[in-house]
Amino acid sequence: MELLNEIWQTARRNKLRTTLTGFAVAWGIFMLIVLLGAGNGLINANLKQSDRFLSSSMVVFGGWTSKAYQGLKEGRSVRLHDRDMEITATEFKENVDEVGAQYNTSATISLGQQYISTTISGIYPNHTKIDKVEILHGRYINDIDIKESRKVLVVGNKQAKELNCRVGDFVNVGNFAFKIVGIYKEQENGRADAFGSYTAIKRIYGAKTDDIGRIEFTFHGLATEEANTAFEKNYRRRINAEHQAHPDDEDAVWLWNRFTQNLQMEQGIGIIRTALWIIGLFTLLSGIVGVSNIMLITVKERTHEFGIRKAIGAKPWNVLKLIIVESVIITTFFGYIGMVLGIAANEYMDATLGHDTIDTGLFKATMFLDPTVGLDVCIEATMVMIIAGTIAGLIPAFKASRIRPIEALRAD
Repeated sequence: MELLNEIWQTARRNKLRTTLTGFAVAWGIFMLIVLLGAGNGLINANLKQSDRFLSSSMVVFGGWTSKAYQGLKEGRSVRLHDRDMEITATEFKENVDEVGAQYNTSATISLGQQYISTTISGIYPNHTKIDKVEILHGRYINDIDIKESRKVLVVGNKQAKELNCRVGDFVNVGNFAFKIVGIYKEQENGRADAFGSYTAIKRIYGAKTDDIGRIEFTFHGLATEEANTAFEKNYRRRINAEHQAHPDDEDAVWLWNRFTQNLQMEQGIGIIRTALWIIGLFTLLSGIVGVSNIMLITVKERTHEFGIRKAIGAKPWNVLKLIIVESVIITTFFGYIGMVLGIAANEYMDATLGHDTIDTGLFKATMFLDPTVGLDVCIEATMVMIIAGTIAGLIPAFKASRIRPIEALRAD
């Protein structure tokens, strides 16, 4: 207790020095936590978006040719048809599992006086595996719906609330009656579609065209980026041939490969994490340098004091203990302040930036989510500051503790 009181009195006599030391500690830890928290917020938001999709899946879109081929000019529209689905399922069955398609159309759904205008997606049962959907009530589209071209719908929970409908109700879609068989949980910031059986939606809204919309399928056995690239090249070449497009024309057919997208995201996240840690450690290092310099000055200024202590009987260990305990207390106290302020700043970012979204056209995405930093990181950063400050003051303090009282008393 006497030691703590002595340290307190020393701090009060040297307010500027103590404040500068504490600021260096608090600032270093504060900036480290804020930087890591901001980085984690960006990373978590991206991971949340990627979790919505099955990584081992691809979606195939028709495009426009960008190269002349077999006497045909570039700029031709390529629309996928039933033969493309057959090719996908049979000629690439070594890697392809389930094949489906998605046909979108805009329509008005009404029940009594209530109505909504939305996109109705005709899909196959495998769609819920590729674009993950949580069913709240009822069921999803199944194989019997496809086989019998049933007029059934799965709507979002907010859509069901607007229509005031439940599972089992019949709603009007244009001139046709559809039965609500399921209600799914809409993404907080996503675009909500109503889902129907592919065969029914295509028969009603796309009977006059052979355009089947987009193809989507799950796959296996493509564990590397190289394997995926080779598959995409062979697949595109085969589908292009079906549409008389140049084998190497990447614009004629567009592939959305979730696996390679995830790999690229993981690489990007790894780079971001590394960059954040490098910047954070340099920020922490600047705080360590500040603490070290102040501790060196502190010991030098107190050489005269140490001489008096030794002259009245203080042992070298008493001098060392005073410096060590003072360093530990100051760095711990201000380190805790920096940690609390850093956490508060992260919470503020989450409360403000965490509610901002961007509209991609297909869905709205949160760009900042849960900017947290582990308690272990906070404690480790504080410990680094404590050790650095202690070592910086320990070396000159050790010299001061060994100096003879008469020499210490003559020191400026």
